[in-house]
Amino acid sequence: MTSVQAEETPASNTTNTAPTDKGKPAVHKTDYEKDVVYLYQFTRCPTLPSASPFCLKVETWLRMTEVRYENVDHKMKYKSKKGQLPFVEINGVEIADSDIIIKELSQIFGKDLDENLTLDQKNVSHAFVSMLNNHTSWVMRWWRYSHPGEFLKAAQLDIKRTLNSKLPKGLLQFFFKLGFKSNIKRAVGHGVGRHNSDEIYEFGKKDLKALSEYLAEKPYFFGEEPHLLDCVAFSHLCQFVYIPFGGLKEYLESDCTNLLSFVERMKERYWPDWEEMCKSLELNTHLPKKVEEPLKEEGEKKESKEVEEPTEEKNEKDDKAEKLDEKIETKEEEASEKPKEDSNETKE
Repeated sequence: MTSVQAEETPASNTTNTAPTDKGKPAVHKTDYEKDVVYLYQFTRCPTLPSASPFCLKVETWLRMTEVRYENVDHKMKYKSKKGQLPFVEINGVEIADSDIIIKELSQIFGKDLDENLTLDQKNVSHAFVSMLNNHTSWVMRWWRYSHPGEFLKAAQLDIKRTLNSKLPKGLLQFFFKLGFKSNIKRAVGHGVGRHNSDEIYEFGKKDLKALSEYLAEKPYFFGEEPHLLDCVAFSHLCQFVYIPFGGLKEYLESDCTNLLSFVERMKERYWPDWEEMCKSLELNTHLPKKVEEPLKEEGEKKESKEVEEPTEEKNEKDDKAEKLDEKIETKEEEASEKPKEDSNETKE
C-alpha cells in the first residue's frame, strides 16, 4: 500500500483517468455546471481542513478570489493524470498540480492576486513560494515519513475513513506506516533526508525565521491586503501549527509569534467555517445547506390528502357521525328520565 501524499503519491485505491476516443482527457464530473471549479483532494482532518499544504493552498486561493467551487467526495478513488492530488475540473477540463491550477484559474477568471505588486515584490514572492513548496514542505514530509504513528496521532486521523477502506484498523495502520517509511528514500533523493533530525529541524527554523522577518509588523507579507504568498505561506504554516512536530510549533510560539498571528488572521478572514468543518469533516461547509425537498413534498401530500377527502366519502362519514350522535342523545334522554320516574315512585 502506497502512502497518501499531495502532489506526489496518491492513495493506493485511486484510479487513473483514461483518455477518450477523441484524444481529449476524460473527466469524472460529467454533469458539471459551467464555470464551477470541482476540486478533488484528500478527506478532511479533525485539526485543520487538509493535512496537505497543496490541497489547502488551492482551496484557500479559491476562497480568496471568490471563485465558485465544490469539493467532490470521490472517496479517495481518483488522482490526476499526473498521479497527483489535488486536481480540479472546470468545464470538462482537468488541471493538475497546485501551482498550475492557480496559474490557469487566474487566467480563466482574471483573478491575479499579484497584479498590483511591483516587479521586485513579485520576485520576492516567487522566491518565498519556491522555498515553501520545495524546501520547507520537505522538512514536514521528512518528519511524517519518519514518524507515521506520531503523525496519525497528531493529526487525529481516522485511518479507515482517510483511506476509505473496510480492512481492520490495525492492518491499515501497519500498511500505512510501512508505506510512509518507504518514502524516506524520496526525502533522501530530495536531499533533506540525508541529514540528521537536528539539522533538518534547523532547516525548518531558518525558513520560518526568514518568513517572520519579512512579514515583520505587517498584517500581510506585502502590506494591508493578502496576495499569493499569503495564500501559500498560510497553507504551509498551518501544517506546523495544527499538526505540530519536532518542536517547530514551540519555535513559532517563542521566536515567530507574528506568523501565528498571521495564520489566525487568514483563518478568520477566509475560513469562518473552520471549526464546523473540522468537527463534521464535511467537504462543502461553504455551500448553502440543501433542503430535503422529498421529505417536504411527502409531508405536503399527506396533509393535502387529509384536507381534500372525496366528497361522497366525507358525506358518508358525516351521516354516520350524525346517527351516532342521535343514538347517544336518545340514550342520554332515556337515562335522565328513568331516575325521575324512580324518584316519583319513591315519593308516592
